[in-house]
Parts: sequence; C-alpha cells; structure tokens
Amino acid sequence: MLLKLVFVLAISTRSLLGALAICILAYLARSRLFTPRASINHLHTSLVAKNMALQFLPRPSNERGHADHDWLKTYHTFSFASYQDYDHLGLGPLRVINEDRVAPGTGFGMHSHREFEIFSYIVTGELEHKDSLGNTEIMKRGDLQLTSVGTGVRHSEYNRNTKAPVHFLQIWAKPSESGLKPKYYTRHYTDEEKKDVLLKVVAPVGGEKVIDEREANGPTPIHSPVSVYASILSAGKSVSHTFAPGTTKALVHNIMTSGYVEPRSKRIQSGSKLQLKSSAESLELAEGDGVYINVSGEPTLEIRAAEGCENSEFILFEMS
Repeated sequence: MLLKLVFVLAISTRSLLGALAICILAYLARSRLFTPRASINHLHTSLVAKNMALQFLPRPSNERGHADHDWLKTYHTFSFASYQDYDHLGLGPLRVINEDRVAPGTGFGMHSHREFEIFSYIVTGELEHKDSLGNTEIMKRGDLQLTSVGTGVRHSEYNRNTKAPVHFLQIWAKPSESGLKPKYYTRHYTDEEKKDVLLKVVAPVGGEKVIDEREANGPTPIHSPVSVYASILSAGKSVSHTFAPGTTKALVHNIMTSGYVEPRSKRIQSGSKLQLKSSAESLELAEGDGVYINVSGEPTLEIRAAEGCENSEFILFEMS
C-alpha cells in the first residue's frame, strides 16, 4: 500500500528527482532505518525483553524547554505552554515538571485546573498560594503544598516578597481516578531531615504512614501512583534506593540550587554534580539535568554527590 501511494505521488510531481527522493524515503520507512526517536513511555517493553534492571535516558538541562517572561523564568522537563516536544510529553502519570523563578511582587493570577494532582516544592523564597477552597498560605523553603484539584479548583501563586525571587518546582501528575473531591495538603521538611538520606515527601493515599489530612507528619498524600523522595547530599556522600515492587519508571532531577542560568548549547559546568550508578549503567547529572529511568524487577540505584559539591539537592520520582 505504501509503495502504491509513493508511486502515485511520484507521478503527480512529474519530477524525476522528486520521484527518486520519495522512493528513497519510502524504502527507509519500510526498512525501519528512518524512524522517530522513541518516547520513554514506549521503552519498557524492550527493557524487559533484554532483561535489564535499569535503563537511563538522560534529560540534559540545556535540552529542556525554556521561557523568559521577564517576571517568570522557567525550564520545562515536559511539553508545556509554548514548548511542544512530542518526545517529552510526560513520564507515566507525570505531566509537568517546571523549574520556576518568579520575580518579586509578581506571580500567576487566578486560574483554573481540573483532574490533576498539583504540587509545589519550595527551594528558596516565598510563594503565596490562594484558592477557591478558601486556602491562603505563604510557603517557604522546605514547604511542600499539594492540591488534588479533582473536579475543579481555581488558584493563584504569587511572590509577595518585593526584594527576592521565589524558586520552586511546579509538578503535575494525573490522578488514578477522575471526579475526585478537591483536597488541599501542606507539609514541611527541614534540611536536616533530608541531609544525606532519601526522605519520602510524597506518597499515594492509603500507603504506609500516609495521613490523609490537610496538615500532618510523613509523606504528602497524592491520588496517583507516584512516590517522591528528596535529598540534600554532602560532598562525596551517597544514598542507595531499591525500587519498590511494581515500579516501572523513575526520574531523578538535580535542582538548580546555585542560581538561574540562561539557556545555552552546552551543559552547565558549575554547581553541584550527581553521579548515578546501577549494576549496568552510570551517569553524571549537572545542575538542571534529569534522567528518565526504566525499571525492571527490584534493582538498586546509587546516587552520589561529587567531591567538592556541597548540599547537592535533588528529587527522585518512583512510579508504578
């Protein structure tokens, strides 16, 4: 069928060179020598077939989407707003990981969301959250706020501080079921709690030590098969993580804690560096870099802060 279509197209062009070029493209397509790059969400089958425990797919910072709106400077791990990339539409239930910096006295006006689990991980500065559920709260470093927007919530996020910007990660995940009643959660995790360990800061509702209340100790509840761990590593220190049974995908993101860097063609050389290692793979992450990980079985991942890199802060997502 493909060859018939090519033949008709070639005749219609009435050009020998055009016909030859079209035939070459058809051959490449048919022989599978010319195919688009595979999405991370389609790699798991081949991973299992090869019986590999972990497979790394780097997401370098300089390849992320970027926008500079003057009041907002942001990097996008996945397709978002004006940044559209069909190779990076999401990972498992994750749909958004934006690393945002909002200028003093500015912010996101009131807007609506439906059918998402949306949370903010505050790195530096202050962020005011206000929503149609009646919540008003100013979050600071160490705070994690999550809104299960369900059937619909309107909210705003604003930097009321007139002197310093706020740096935070804005993360969205698809819920396990639709039509949920909206809920609001806040948690606080100190630097000491995250120092040289992997601290679980988000976990599915119903999980061990997950308290389904607005404010409590332990992980922040999420209505999605996602667990999130946070860590701040001292130079040369490492943590190991054995993925839970049923985990199929993971993601590690090295936060840009040294400050904002303009987009560039090469990776960021300054700041913290993480060294990731499994039984078959190894990778270094500079600040802003991430890595998608396909998981088979219950393998272990080691994450080490490079020598001379103090306070390397990162988050790890684990998804079934």
